[in-house]
Amino acid sequence: MLAAVTAALAWFVHGQLRAQSFDWKLAAATFGRLRWPWLLLSLAPLAGNYYFRALRWAVFLKPLKARPSLRNLLSATVIGFAAITLFGRPGEFVRPYLIAVKERVPLTSQLAAWLLERIFDLLMVLLIFGFALSRVQVSHVHVGPKLTWVLTFGGRIVAFTCLALLAAVLSLRHFAEPVRRRLTSAVRFLPEARFRRIETWIAAFVEGAASTRSDGALLLVLLYSILGWASIAATFWCLTQSFAGVITLTFVDVIIFLGFVSFGAAVQIPGIGGGLQVVAVLVLTELFHVRLELASALAMMLWFITFVAVVPVGLGLALKEGLDWRSLRRIGRGAVE
Repeated sequence: MLAAVTAALAWFVHGQLRAQSFDWKLAAATFGRLRWPWLLLSLAPLAGNYYFRALRWAVFLKPLKARPSLRNLLSATVIGFAAITLFGRPGEFVRPYLIAVKERVPLTSQLAAWLLERIFDLLMVLLIFGFALSRVQVSHVHVGPKLTWVLTFGGRIVAFTCLALLAAVLSLRHFAEPVRRRLTSAVRFLPEARFRRIETWIAAFVEGAASTRSDGALLLVLLYSILGWASIAATFWCLTQSFAGVITLTFVDVIIFLGFVSFGAAVQIPGIGGGLQVVAVLVLTELFHVRLELASALAMMLWFITFVAVVPVGLGLALKEGLDWRSLRRIGRGAVE
């Protein structure tokens, strides 16, 4: 579904490139006018995002290990995000694997922690996207026909999805054992070998979800989620400031921009990126009426800062721990299989 949406958006941007006379000289000149101090400063809150993610994962680990190593978690987080850029979504599973090995806990429990992290991240993205929708509608900004469907459809699903996610978290907090029995019963029709494997996964997921059962742990997870996404917003703000004089966006504009772009980041093509650049160009041109050349320059820099910049650091840490390119790729594929 996401791939189809991203393909449609990519087709639109490609159509824009063909319909308009793309000024390559203007796009290149934009990089020469960048305010480099702001660009370098954008890396600081981005590093903070990785730190808050490691802190949040430490909360997920508490039921299995009272004192997890923050150093191990931070290293695995950086390596994991580098793997996502290099290998696409299969790279997501590098981080749970490394944490399971380093902290000597079951891999299935860390895959459950990864799923919990996705739930809380999606909840934050939906809240930011909901804010973006409300601000666009209140401001009566003229929205082009290409984005009308996003506002119409998005407005309807945001509230429903947020409620569904909250219901899932509350169910895991208060009804973990009944949920485990229901899920196990639902897959009992499968062949014995497959059923046993899925039963183990379900039990591990319920065990991993135990970290949210206490009010203190849940508040910490929410706090670290907010701080992590505040760091991402700060990264976006610093990055847009590096284009000041070329592209003018207020802080509220940046939050709106972040809300839309966060959905584009859901699709990641190995070594290239994905929906992030496409949605960034679409929102900048259609919503903020930025010239296509300038929007393309900002979108490419956004992808470079948020995805590519971590790769050298991640590979360096991986090599330090005895992991090479093939090892990381094998880990990602093995976890998926």
